[in-house]
Amino acid sequence: MVVKVGHRGAAGHEPENTLRGFRRAVELGADMVELDVHLCGSGELVVIHDDTVDRTTNGTGAVSELTFEELSRLDAGLGERIPTLDEVIDVADREIGVNVELKGLGTAGPVHEVIEGAISEKGWSRDGFIVSSFHLGELAAIRELSDQVRTGVLLARDRGGILEFAELNKAYSIHPYFGNVDSEFIGEARDRGLRTFVWTVNDPADIGEMKSLGVDGIISDYPDRI
Repeated sequence: MVVKVGHRGAAGHEPENTLRGFRRAVELGADMVELDVHLCGSGELVVIHDDTVDRTTNGTGAVSELTFEELSRLDAGLGERIPTLDEVIDVADREIGVNVELKGLGTAGPVHEVIEGAISEKGWSRDGFIVSSFHLGELAAIRELSDQVRTGVLLARDRGGILEFAELNKAYSIHPYFGNVDSEFIGEARDRGLRTFVWTVNDPADIGEMKSLGVDGIISDYPDRI
């Protein structure tokens, strides 16, 4: 059965990467939520897609230059604020999994620490998390810290050598843009022991096509459509 992953929470229904959006994903029956993390100026792991706050909040400036206190004063939509990774994990509360995308550089170590804390202190299992990124260096850094963390290799268009990297890095999954996926790619990934999670699939016809191809997971702004 295909894994239903809410993109940035349930971004088609609620402000992206907000606690409101993650709660909505739970309500809509998602199996997992996908989110993005950066390190802010005061060192916390904050959940936001861009490296600036300009697009998704009523503020301006680089995430890396703003403290968490400053970020907390911004409106991320409908009165929501930018959450920390810990806060999202608490909202998921082991009911659904969490796919953490390492968006900012230098996030591998801090994310690994948070995941280990959730496992040791909050009763999470390791299979409740996937750590994904376009930054292969960050994925390599995660793998150096642990051979048990599930990792996912993100890619948009260029497939050259990426499956080989994923296999050598002992990745759990490969996360391609859905428009570049065909049965041959899925078969090759599967032969290498990799699951395929496609992004970001919103149109019902495209969702149906991905299911017919046999993907393992679908990442969507509308997890209720999967």
